[in-house]
Amino acid sequence: MFLMKSIRDIYKIGKGPSSSHTMGPERAAKLFKSQYPDAEHYQVILYGSLSKTGVGHGTDRVIREVLSPAPTEIIFSEEDLPHSHPNTMDLIAFAGDSVQGGLRVESIGGGDIRIPGQPGAAESPEVYAENTAADVMAYCREHGLTRISDYVEHYEGAEIWDFLDTVWKTMKNAIAEGLEGSGILPGGLNVKKRAKKLYTLCVPDETPQLWETRILSAYAFAVSEQNADNGTVVTAPTCGACGVLPAVLRYMQETRNLTDEQILRGLATAGIIGNLTKRNASVSGAECGCQAEIGTACAMAAAALGELFGNTLVQVEYAAEVAMEHHLGLTCDPICGLVQIPCIERNAVGALRALNACNLSYFLSDSRNISYDMVCKAMYETGLNLSHMYKETSEGGLARIYPTRLEKMMAELPKC
Repeated sequence: MFLMKSIRDIYKIGKGPSSSHTMGPERAAKLFKSQYPDAEHYQVILYGSLSKTGVGHGTDRVIREVLSPAPTEIIFSEEDLPHSHPNTMDLIAFAGDSVQGGLRVESIGGGDIRIPGQPGAAESPEVYAENTAADVMAYCREHGLTRISDYVEHYEGAEIWDFLDTVWKTMKNAIAEGLEGSGILPGGLNVKKRAKKLYTLCVPDETPQLWETRILSAYAFAVSEQNADNGTVVTAPTCGACGVLPAVLRYMQETRNLTDEQILRGLATAGIIGNLTKRNASVSGAECGCQAEIGTACAMAAAALGELFGNTLVQVEYAAEVAMEHHLGLTCDPICGLVQIPCIERNAVGALRALNACNLSYFLSDSRNISYDMVCKAMYETGLNLSHMYKETSEGGLARIYPTRLEKMMAELPKC
């Protein structure tokens, strides 16, 4: 019996800015168009977070692009759908005034979709027999596997390395392009691209610690700005959190002279942590807040670091736990629904925290009290109990305060 999907499920290559609001709806629209290719026009109704932040995330744009050349009406519904995922959409195909058919789809995070009432539909197959961190660790010990990356190869075969090589090349390309970027990000917030500035900044008497912070942050900014600019990125585990893992891996490769093959080992380990979180909790900001996105990304990166440092299985799992634990309760409050503020800076902070979590786990794993399975369950329960205002609706937190601040500034301007 298989319980957990391939790590291919956590790493998806596509256009930003949002895996749940862009990639998921794009996939849903493609599926629906294949079912009703001759429709004269379509209607798509967006609910919950898809409705509240769909414009900022480009949800309406990507749906229209997929369903073209047939015209598509997008409805941003305020209707509450009890017992449904916050990212729910109805797609309806028309022939004249007659309805040809419809489909309800849930965008569950990381670019994945789910069709209610059709278990397994549109979902990738499961390949792992374990679905908790405890079970994975037990399997590795029983079979003499000292690295989680060996566990991945055991189940997925040697061909997984070709897939991860493509993932790593895409991540490196996103960093390279992001470091060359300049100008203003789209969306109207006038957010400047700052990765290049961070990377090239000349700091007098810069300490090694300050250099590390600047370079790690520059890499995270680079990928996150590519995502915000609708560039090609890899979900890790989502678009909104796509900058954490690449930044950490690029930094490690450069400072430790690691080969690409070694980096792929880190990606494999990170993929298992992402899969465990997605399987047992959530990676959706609309469902559980940003703790599910940046928290998971930080845990993935911390585990990858542990693998690359040659740490024990216990230390690697503990690194992931420390990283996730200290993101518990983190809200998802993107200003104007754009994956820019606070998302871009948050990726940089997540990358720095991953390094700290891995270092701490190296010293304290023998006296730990919390497992990754425990903190994962806590994250999910915390997320479900968060107010909807803090789950990618742009109705609370910074998303609410920022417009108020702008209005106050405008009011205080001298009248001409």
